Order: sequence, then structure tokens, then C-alpha cells
Amino acid sequence: MPFCKVALRAQNPVSPAYPKELKSLGNHLKKRRLDLKMLQKEVAEKLGTTVCTVRNWEKNRSNPSLVFIPKIIRFLGYTPYDTSNQDFGKQIAAKRQFLGLSQKQLAHHVGVDPSTIRSWEKGRRRPEKNLLKKLAVNLLEIR
Repeated sequence: MPFCKVALRAQNPVSPAYPKELKSLGNHLKKRRLDLKMLQKEVAEKLGTTVCTVRNWEKNRSNPSLVFIPKIIRFLGYTPYDTSNQDFGKQIAAKRQFLGLSQKQLAHHVGVDPSTIRSWEKGRRRPEKNLLKKLAVNLLEIR
């Protein structure tokens, strides 16, 4: 009817490609990409990798190598895992990986052997007070 103007509004349905649960880094990556309405090609260019690699991450066929973790976290805008309820060793490992550091690289910054970092991460040993301070400073300052 010409005198009755009604506009119906509703949200678009969620894409079936949208991840239902965010259990992996690939799920977080896919969610963020879809939220930003970006193509895998655009994400690959932004992260410095290939479309095939991004596709494999999103489908959880492979995990990103250490050098891509900081780039992915910057792209996401948040750290996808809560490490606060993890034990001390796992917190060290997670923070190290978020920074894109190998055990060898972190060991170099802290001034210990890589096997010491490995022992801390596995929970077999805890750092002494002076090394604990060095570790905390390095995990906060390294970017």
C-alpha cells in the first residue's frame, strides 16, 4: 500500500564458514578475517605468507611456525590464549612463543643455556631469584 511504509530490519545470518568455537589459533585467525571481511589472500599478504598457508592454519591442518605467532597476535589484536591459570613453565613457554622466540633465543637474552629454559618450561626446575628477574625483564622488553 502506498501510504504504509514499513522497513524490516534484521541481522544477516552468521556465515556457515564462521568458526563455532575458538579452540585453535586457526579458528581465531578465521574469525578475525571474517569479521574484517578480508580475503585469505589479504591476510596472507599482511602476515607475509601464502594463501595456502593461511588456508591450512584456518582449517587446522598445520600450525603457524614461531616467526608468525607475533604477527598473528598483532593481526588479531589480542592474545588468543589465557595463560593465567597455567603453571609457571607453561606461562614461560606461551610468552616466549607469543614473542616469536625459540628457547635458544630466550636463553641467550637471559644468559643461560637453552636446556635451562627447557627445564623451566617443563616444570622440572624453577629459576633462581636473579634469573627470575632477568627472565621477567626479558619477556616484557623483547618485542
